[in-house]
Amino acid sequence: MTTQVLFDLSTPRRIHIVGVGGPGMSAIAQVLCEMGHAVSGSDIHDSHVLDRLRAIGVSIIVGHNAQIVNDCDLVTASTAIPATNIEIVEAARQAIVVLTRAQILRSICAMKKSVGVAGTHGKTTTSAMLMHILSAAQQHPSFVIGGDVHGLESGAGWRSGECLIVEADESDSTHLALPLHGTILTNVDVDHLDHFATFDKIVESFDLYLTNIGGPKVLCLDDRVCLSLSQSHACSTYGIHADCDVRAINVVLADGTSHFDVEMRQSGSHDKREMVGSVNVPLRGVHNVLNALGALTMAMQLGVDFAAASRAMNNFGGVARRFDIKGVDGGVTFVDDYAHLPNEIAAVLQGARDTTDSWNRVVAVFQPNRFNRMSVMSDAYADAFVDADVVVVTEIYSSGTTPIPGVTGKLVVDAIRREHPATRVEWIAQWDDLVSFLASELTTGDLCISMGCGDVALLPGEVMSLRQSHRAHNPQSK
Repeated sequence: MTTQVLFDLSTPRRIHIVGVGGPGMSAIAQVLCEMGHAVSGSDIHDSHVLDRLRAIGVSIIVGHNAQIVNDCDLVTASTAIPATNIEIVEAARQAIVVLTRAQILRSICAMKKSVGVAGTHGKTTTSAMLMHILSAAQQHPSFVIGGDVHGLESGAGWRSGECLIVEADESDSTHLALPLHGTILTNVDVDHLDHFATFDKIVESFDLYLTNIGGPKVLCLDDRVCLSLSQSHACSTYGIHADCDVRAINVVLADGTSHFDVEMRQSGSHDKREMVGSVNVPLRGVHNVLNALGALTMAMQLGVDFAAASRAMNNFGGVARRFDIKGVDGGVTFVDDYAHLPNEIAAVLQGARDTTDSWNRVVAVFQPNRFNRMSVMSDAYADAFVDADVVVVTEIYSSGTTPIPGVTGKLVVDAIRREHPATRVEWIAQWDDLVSFLASELTTGDLCISMGCGDVALLPGEVMSLRQSHRAHNPQSK
């Protein structure tokens, strides 16, 4: 478990962040700056994220300089930063407090009535939905979310209300370090075995996580682990198929949106439910019905009435890299999505076709992530792509992990081919070859979905650019 350290952030401090350009640390930098602290940050590459931080008053350097930590009260760093980093070393030499990301996030959470959104899938979207509902209800929540919210173009903000909405990430047991008032637990799936070793250990961590929370706990009963945990923790429950407190019925997926009715268990009754109204979410897929239902259930626990919460969901803009339409080129629609685990991929591809879609083909392009993850989980991807017409797999994005002999993206290709030999699966390891293949393969009426949590987000733009270049040189080409 992460060491339980609390740093007093109630008075202005001088704080430096190493590796400030990543999504997690940039969100923390923004929140700390908006709290009134003097914040600086360093990263090895310049980016639009650093420009955004400069614009709000964060002092940025590109590269690393030991002297930047002079006069700091606190230095914190991304998990990707080694202890040998010169700024970390200099901070330790000067006896400046050095905190991990989990420890600084713990200290931030201690400043508000914090509500964590936890689970293997759906944290970012559910967090953004809950923040959106509370904002519409004039509760002015603060938030630290793992992706940019459309309309805000940021994943963080420090506001005047008493609540902080925060993703409670389990990958390094951060979820166990946070002092939380309440939580939504979306699901518990296999991942991060490099940290937990076994799935049982993952489940145990979430059991302990729930035990540590004294306020409202909202669990999705469509998930078998949440169902089991609900039997030993006092909680409110939600789902579609389960016997839960708040249930979505009459689900209709059409025109890229999700519409459903909501019925709630009557107070004091196990069997009786009442219809409370309808919800329309401008997102596709059953997984987003569950995300919305979890956010609605928690919002009601926090004092928002159902009608107000439902109205707020009508104009929820979504989150970056969640079925994010990047453009249409030559009749081909390009979508980018963060999905990188088997169940996430399956949910996205299932949601890619609703009752009103007319794609000729769904082309799924997957960039596996982390050598250690693929070494133990590659077989689990065998059934993840059943709703795609063509599957294209490229090489593993390391995310800072060490290459393992024999562990490549082809392990995923082999798993799919073993279970689904009739499926067209292409193995294209090199990036330039991948871009060229897609530029020529895709045709009018196709939907191309790039998936993964690495640099695959750049793929739609590069493919569209190459297609446009081809047409400029050959006007007869598609």
